Amino acid sequence: MTPVHFSFTSAFMLGLMGLAFHRTHLFSALLCLEGMMLSLFIALALWAMQFESTMFSAAPMLLLAFSACEASAGLALLVATARTHGTDRLQNLNLLQC
Repeated sequence: MTPVHFSFTSAFMLGLMGLAFHRTHLFSALLCLEGMMLSLFIALALWAMQFESTMFSAAPMLLLAFSACEASAGLALLVATARTHGTDRLQNLNLLQC
């Protein structure tokens, strides 16, 4: 495994472990998701550059567009949660209550 592959794999795994084990605030969960998406974007862009194929050149931009949509939806949920519940702690949120 090259150092470049190791760095992107470790960045993705750190985001995944942060999402799995450190779920106290909604904002930290969103940051972990964004870190995972950015590591996937960079890895996919380097993979497309490595093959020097124009067929895969649109895939990183599509992933970046989906990542931006995911970030905006997550921030909208964060604002709505903070306004209704007063906090972004995930332990205070109950999905069964309105």
